[in-house]
Amino acid sequence: MRDNPLRFFRIGILPMLLACSNLAWGDQFAQGVAPAPARQAELLNLVRQDCGSCHGLRFEGGLGVPLTPAALKGKPVEALRDTILYGRNGTTMPPWSPFLTEAEAGWIVQMLMKGLP
Repeated sequence: MRDNPLRFFRIGILPMLLACSNLAWGDQFAQGVAPAPARQAELLNLVRQDCGSCHGLRFEGGLGVPLTPAALKGKPVEALRDTILYGRNGTTMPPWSPFLTEAEAGWIVQMLMKGLP
């Protein structure tokens, strides 16, 4: 019985390509690839309006915890990103994953840690 010529592709090459593409995407997140300028404006508006409604318009706290650079200092970026994406059970923090990608949530965290422009 002869081997299927596509077997090597399905078993060897395809999984390797998928793994490498995932690593490349992870590198982009780690390097802080910014969204397009138009999307940045949308995200900044979302943060100021939607996040600011709970965390305070100056992000100094309110119903939600402060989101100032001083308050976020030393906190793991991945944990903050996941909080944005998936919310926090037992709190009023909602999940934003229906509206944001992981990279966008990571960019928001970076902006909050630097202080919003």
